[in-house]
Amino acid sequence: MENLSVAIIQTELKWEDIDENLLRLTEKLNQVSDTDLIILPEMFSTGFTMNAKLVAERESGKAVNWLIKMATSKNTAITGSLVIEENGNYYNRLFFVFPNGKYETYDKKHLFTLAKEHEHYSAGSEKIIVNYKGFKICPLVCYDLRFPVWIRNVEEYDLLIFVANWPNKRVKAWDALLKARSIENMCYTIGVNRVGLDGNDHLYSGHSAVYDALGEKISKENKETGFIEKVTLSLESVTKTRKDFGFLRDRDAFNLI
Repeated sequence: MENLSVAIIQTELKWEDIDENLLRLTEKLNQVSDTDLIILPEMFSTGFTMNAKLVAERESGKAVNWLIKMATSKNTAITGSLVIEENGNYYNRLFFVFPNGKYETYDKKHLFTLAKEHEHYSAGSEKIIVNYKGFKICPLVCYDLRFPVWIRNVEEYDLLIFVANWPNKRVKAWDALLKARSIENMCYTIGVNRVGLDGNDHLYSGHSAVYDALGEKISKENKETGFIEKVTLSLESVTKTRKDFGFLRDRDAFNLI
């Protein structure tokens, strides 16, 4: 059975400034060594902006190339989301970049109507399951956290990831839902949120966290708003938990249509 070393980057983001965010994140990633996976927040290069046309890049753009460069140079996987334009549509697209520079993508399914995200971005329609270092990983984006049917663990994934810009005024829901998703799906669950003020004066307080397959928090209670934390996940542990407690075997059978 494998172990997976994960670094979570909880950080402030400069509003709609791709160059400055990549510079800051390069400095932070250079502080991380000997890890298998680095997780960045949602829209890590711009903040959660609805100015999609202004900041969007193509997959050949600087932010994606930066992800590939950092992953290959550090020999680690990196994941986070950014604004992508494709065929005239805009997507809040998560990238999971492998150490060899190849990547898989997920387009955010549930667009945040309260911020009118659905008026500026196109929704995705498919989950992805990433196979990496023996782990089956389901990476999702922010508002997806509220929708357990979409998240439901029918693929027997081992790790659920949420990258987010989740505001402070609703952070109690973030805390509760991360824990709930880990319990009901019997998997490690990681939420990585940003901190600081965005260009709309929304405050973000982080609360990035890691839970095990029984909903126990295994990350630290960090008092600093911005931080880097490393945790080690055990595939043997999650497998044993599911064997000892057969809750997933008892789930109802149904399909999304």
